[in-house]
Amino acid sequence: MYRVVIVEDNPMVSMLNRTYTQRDSRFQVEREFSNGRDALAWLTTHPADLLILDVYMPVFTGLDLLRELRAQGSTVDAVMVTAAHERETLDALMKLGVTDYLVKPFTAERFQQALEGFVQRREAMDHLERVSQSDIDKLLFSSPASEAAPKGLQEKTLALLRQALGQAGGELTCEELGAKAGVSAVTARRYLNYMVQKGQVLDHMNYDTGGRPCMVYRLVPNGRE
Repeated sequence: MYRVVIVEDNPMVSMLNRTYTQRDSRFQVEREFSNGRDALAWLTTHPADLLILDVYMPVFTGLDLLRELRAQGSTVDAVMVTAAHERETLDALMKLGVTDYLVKPFTAERFQQALEGFVQRREAMDHLERVSQSDIDKLLFSSPASEAAPKGLQEKTLALLRQALGQAGGELTCEELGAKAGVSAVTARRYLNYMVQKGQVLDHMNYDTGGRPCMVYRLVPNGRE
């Protein structure tokens, strides 16, 4: 079970974070703090696997807390839950190894995606003795939080996405497929990864984008390569 520490100065948001976290039986909330300094004092002597962390707090911000933890050599993962939109803040947090970044107000679904992403990255690292380029690509560039097949999988949605991908006659990103099928990119990615697991769709990393590499997908004819 993964040990979680929540650091949030808003009692209502803290309660929401705890409720969403403990819906997943793989996680246990160990402690909750309303400021970063108290959290730092506890984390210095107690182990944790994941922080659910706000940015703006009195006394000691979430950014201050992460910087101090990294200076101490801590490798604890962190999911930021915050109203902060500034590019500079996001850049600083990414450099400190933040697992995910949720902007308030967030949905229960998006929160669960953050937890799922943490678990999949942790399990992937735990099972790898040596990493290949493919392993690295999936860890760094894919969206682990959405790789699990969604609950209540709808056959109509699967058929719609298969049809749209087949009609495209080539490779599409999840954003492009979602636009063609009339569903969100998040939904498209979840169903695509389910179809990849079933051998119905092939995926690979496209580095010829002129920018950040992205995952592209193509339909396997008759479900076979």
